[in-house]
Amino acid sequence: MAGMTFFYTADMTAIDAFYGERLGAVLWLDQGACRIYRKDDFLFGFCRREKAIVGDQILTFFYPDRAHVDEQYQAYRDLAPAAPLYNERFNIYHFFITDPEGRLVEFQHFEETIDWQF
Repeated sequence: MAGMTFFYTADMTAIDAFYGERLGAVLWLDQGACRIYRKDDFLFGFCRREKAIVGDQILTFFYPDRAHVDEQYQAYRDLAPAAPLYNERFNIYHFFITDPEGRLVEFQHFEETIDWQF
């Protein structure tokens, strides 16, 4: 079973530039008022609204090892307030950036062995 997450946006142009151009996500489906992106096996969409609703949302991209997280950090370090670090509570290695409307975007590696292939 596949799935996806949707968010509201007031600025589709900024979202297109950030997720499509900057993060390299592919526009998977354009429904007019909603646009669905794909980055590897992750589907996420944005729907136009008068204002973005930003709260406790995090878009998380996860990678098979720390080296891949470090590569992402090098690509987006200008957007990151801090370098990747180990989070003991969740046993992950990660860092964050924010998108143009203030949503958290996380890049992480699970330190434990998990089946991350779908």
